[in-house]
Amino acid sequence: MRPIETRYARSGDIRIAYQVIGQGSLDLVFVPGFISNLDLHWEDEGYSRLLKRLASFSRLILFDKRGTGLSDRVDAHALPSLEARMDDVRAVMDAAGSGRAAILGASEGAPMAMLFAATQPERVRSLVLYGGYANFHRWVMSRERLEDFIETAETAWGSGATLQNFAPGRVDDPHFAEWWGRFERLSASPTAAVALARMNAGIDVCGVLASIAVPTMVMYRRNDARVDPAASRYLARKISGARLVEVPGRDHPIWTGDVDRIADNIEEFLTGARAVPDIERVLAALLVTRITDTAKLGDRMWSERAQRFQQTWRLLVSRHGGRISGLHGDTMLSRFEGPARAIRCAAALCDAANDIGIASAQGIHVGEIDVRGPPTGLTVRIAAQIADHAGRGDILASRLVADLAVGSGLHFADAGQLAPDELDQPLPLVRANSEQHLEPACRRDKPRANKPSALTLRENEVVALIADGMSNASIAAELRLSAHTVKRHVANILSKLDLPSRAAAAAFAVRHPGPDGP
Repeated sequence: MRPIETRYARSGDIRIAYQVIGQGSLDLVFVPGFISNLDLHWEDEGYSRLLKRLASFSRLILFDKRGTGLSDRVDAHALPSLEARMDDVRAVMDAAGSGRAAILGASEGAPMAMLFAATQPERVRSLVLYGGYANFHRWVMSRERLEDFIETAETAWGSGATLQNFAPGRVDDPHFAEWWGRFERLSASPTAAVALARMNAGIDVCGVLASIAVPTMVMYRRNDARVDPAASRYLARKISGARLVEVPGRDHPIWTGDVDRIADNIEEFLTGARAVPDIERVLAALLVTRITDTAKLGDRMWSERAQRFQQTWRLLVSRHGGRISGLHGDTMLSRFEGPARAIRCAAALCDAANDIGIASAQGIHVGEIDVRGPPTGLTVRIAAQIADHAGRGDILASRLVADLAVGSGLHFADAGQLAPDELDQPLPLVRANSEQHLEPACRRDKPRANKPSALTLRENEVVALIADGMSNASIAAELRLSAHTVKRHVANILSKLDLPSRAAAAAFAVRHPGPDGP
């Protein structure tokens, strides 16, 4: 649904870039925040998802405010007033053939939207305000914090350095951070960005709130990192009949976090109904695998081992009935129809990583994904955060994974909680117990054979050393394996031979010597 063309509306002597998508029964004008770039929006997963959702029930009209994005640049030392910029909304509506529209103002776009609704109510059917405010210094930044922000913009604009001020939860996402740097560079010059920040600091529309007479919804994130949530509560009190909606999260931009929840609320407010469930979305178990160096390896050796592991990863995912969904550096994403398959694949990947001489950390989460392309959205981000939380050799999963794996023979232990910004409550975690029957399903489905031939050559070596009274650490040193790999071999030995303990395995090895003797 990407727009076919960008058009230009004339607002006085300035040309304003705009796009129109969707064929819904109502017009919806989106007034963006601090900076914007119409073309670049479509390159971000969250932004494009939001715009597509809004265009599914409206004729969505997008534009870059003067001085930003694709619109005409203006004198950065003499930027126009809020009133002059507000007139750009009228110019874009006229050019798009929209006589009356719903207005969505996000962040710094909210004051502009409020002023337009108060002064030109005949052009506004309803008003949606997200993360907005009436007075900048009261609810966004003190004068001291503003100067710190401006200093950052003057010295590091275009590097993505301002990301922590808007979306601290995405700072550690390298793909998003890179996009944010381009977003800065292609939306405004450093001089213009500083001028815009100073202009926005002068915003105070408290006096117009009582004049807004159109149906209004005010929406905000509970722990917004940029705008004090009290700003939205103030707007809801001062605008007659306004509906107040709180959504979870702390990242400020409207296109971050759970954008479907944002779109659902907007659609319900504007149309009276929520979207019909998307039949293109299915429930899936996502496995995020990270590899990390466990020794001081040179770049070449590390690269060779990482490449070897990635090849093994593709093979094991396929062997366990999964699908390869993404590879970004040392992070791999795979998708499975059921959580048990994902866990067993994760266990096999742990072994493979250790055998290669690197370490893995893995996170598993179950949720809805879009089947029309690579998995994106909330489920992927949660799975990635679980993997980031996992230690070397860990297989961490959300409690839901364990609940859905009941009856699979897998075992789990509580592993604390994770507190993603996108969720209302902390997410309980479990650790897959690598000592408890995590061999692949193809092995578990076979009848157990209480004889040495059921074991691999390596497992026969391990059980013989157990019979010699050696500990896992001693066996690891003897066979030049990691302690984790030895633990996995011991677990498989006990499982295959249906034995309760290491002592029983030792006794068995004495009674039934393997190929090379006890």
